[in-house]
Amino acid sequence: MVSRFALSRLAPVLTPARFSSSAVSRRAFRGIRSYATSDNDHQMTVRDALNVAMEEEMLRDDTVFILGEEVARYNGAYKVTKGLMDKFGEKRVVDTPITEMGFAGLAVGAAMQGLRPICEFMTFNFAMQAIDQIVNSAGKTYYMSGGNVPCPVVFRGPNGAASGVGAQHSQDYAAWYGSIPGLKVVSPWSAEDCKGLLKSAIRDPNPVVFLENEMLYGVSFPMSQEAMSDDFLIPIGKCKVEREGTDVTLVAHSKMVTHSMEAAEALAKEGISAEVVNLRSIRPLDIETIIKSVKKTNRLVIVEGGFPAFGVGSEICAQIVESEAFDYLDAPVERVTGADVPTPYATNLESLAFPDTPLIVKVAKRALYRTN
Repeated sequence: MVSRFALSRLAPVLTPARFSSSAVSRRAFRGIRSYATSDNDHQMTVRDALNVAMEEEMLRDDTVFILGEEVARYNGAYKVTKGLMDKFGEKRVVDTPITEMGFAGLAVGAAMQGLRPICEFMTFNFAMQAIDQIVNSAGKTYYMSGGNVPCPVVFRGPNGAASGVGAQHSQDYAAWYGSIPGLKVVSPWSAEDCKGLLKSAIRDPNPVVFLENEMLYGVSFPMSQEAMSDDFLIPIGKCKVEREGTDVTLVAHSKMVTHSMEAAEALAKEGISAEVVNLRSIRPLDIETIIKSVKKTNRLVIVEGGFPAFGVGSEICAQIVESEAFDYLDAPVERVTGADVPTPYATNLESLAFPDTPLIVKVAKRALYRTN
């Protein structure tokens, strides 16, 4: 198992500079824009894809509404809800006091009464104040009521590390919420992921934890004609193979898909064919797609930004070892994760705390018993 870090990123929480894409961010993710083809001639940022998804669902269903800190008059801390208050009014786009436990509880109660709230956390680090509402009140009610009281609430906001925000504001909660029966947990990467999965999450009768990434908000991705449709949905619980390959499987979610795609490009220059699997959904986990890929490539590298202990990669590794895919492995499963320390604030140390593209390349080559 390997731990390391990536990239320079945007400014600390709540500074105006982080609401627009910086030159550094554009350079860091320049590889993403090269994925467009003649069939994918539309471009959309992750921020706009999330905004469009909420607007389309609010137009479709009058019971959908948004609440959270600064989501209305300020257009959202990251401008994801920009313009929605002007279109739908303050009864459907609701600014709340700074009390995560309070407004998460309001969202859960509204969902139990037949509404479909979208509860925005300024960051999922702040959602720890509301974890009882998410895990117990939302996550267990549908089951404990014998299916009589659904709780169709979406908890969404940025998850994982940003830049220079310290240990308390840099955590990845995918494994935390992914361990809870009753919750669905989504971790999208591209603009298509964000639009299709958020629309599915809003329509789902279960509570959905929707883990976005702040570093991706300003990044543009190609959008297919299908994805531009108001009816575009992506089912929760299905991976996507972003790149076909035959030599090694790279499994990742959220921003780590970017680094995995870049690593696959670098490996291809050395004659190594890497398959990249975008998890999209943490719970339910599409282990069947991963098994199928491992049977083809015979090697597995799992990449995530969270802590190594008891993480998403640990669970995937366990399920692969317990499945028929174990007999197809020609090398041990490798995990590339964040460092097993509280995230440093100092820039020089922070830059060593999360995976980057060269590290993924190194570990993939190690799985192939190649060291140069």
